[in-house]
Amino acid sequence: MRFFSDNAAPVHPAVLDAMATADELDTAYDGDRWSRRLDERFAELFGTEVRVLWVPSGTAANCLALAALCPPHGAIVCHKDAHIQNDECGAPEFFTHGAKLLLAEGEGAKLTPETIGAVLSAARYDVHQQRPRAISITNATEYGRVYTADEVAAIGALAKERGLGFHMDGARFANAVVATGAAPAALTWQAGVDALSFGFVKNGGMNAEALVFFDTALADDTLYRRKKAGHLLSKGRYLAAQLLAMLERDIWLDCARASNAGAALLAAAAGPRLIHPAEANEVFLRVSPDEAAALRAKGFDFYDWGPGEARLVVSWNQRADAIRPLADAIAAL
Repeated sequence: MRFFSDNAAPVHPAVLDAMATADELDTAYDGDRWSRRLDERFAELFGTEVRVLWVPSGTAANCLALAALCPPHGAIVCHKDAHIQNDECGAPEFFTHGAKLLLAEGEGAKLTPETIGAVLSAARYDVHQQRPRAISITNATEYGRVYTADEVAAIGALAKERGLGFHMDGARFANAVVATGAAPAALTWQAGVDALSFGFVKNGGMNAEALVFFDTALADDTLYRRKKAGHLLSKGRYLAAQLLAMLERDIWLDCARASNAGAALLAAAAGPRLIHPAEANEVFLRVSPDEAAALRAKGFDFYDWGPGEARLVVSWNQRADAIRPLADAIAAL
């Protein structure tokens, strides 16, 4: 009955089991046998050499990545509705020690080379303005829209041409992979992405996210930034164990398939009320205040998302029999 956030979803049993297995004496911080396996395991997943750091939040993953890509006197191009702009309390500016976010337009919170180019063209490139140094996109976006591999590659080509770093906020990266059917490599490093914030908490994890560097040289300084920011946990093996468990037997993909399928069920019931195509696990609806109140009176929980709009988020553990009552209630409005 609760569809307000996948952040509130239960932890996958495999994650809890993995944490119990890791509950033994081992080296502190990131020297344990679980943390030491991360580079190799993620390299297998992406088919290339990577450096991987565990962090306890998506904000930390995003902002450490941006700090690695952009100096304090630089600027980062992102969508005006990006999470790093609207929902991280100035953390990107804090972690980068003052880098500026340059806001671009785009339908469904998606950027294109054209909308990015408009921002880049408006910059003066003199000492009086912060110079663009990086691009950040979100896949899936804040409105549940998904970038295809070709769309990411088009932005990646622009980043390379202009000498810009390229970050992907992948809080719902698993949902994007499932939605597109593309290989993780095709959506990231093969398309020019330098750093990926790989989300697990919304998809069955407890408190562990992966910061994946495809430009492996960026990782060395980030180790120090992670420590300075207070995110080097002494018992990091519990975070590493979560990440490894989610990758085992493709649990991360199974969870995303389930939440995407649930969102598709709600989207089908919404019909013309749908505001954005439901491509991942979020559904945005047009509902009047009275209609929203009627749904809540039936026990359904969700966020209002602007006047006359509602956001419904399906979690990995919500199956069709749990989602069908809401779908029926929406269809009956």
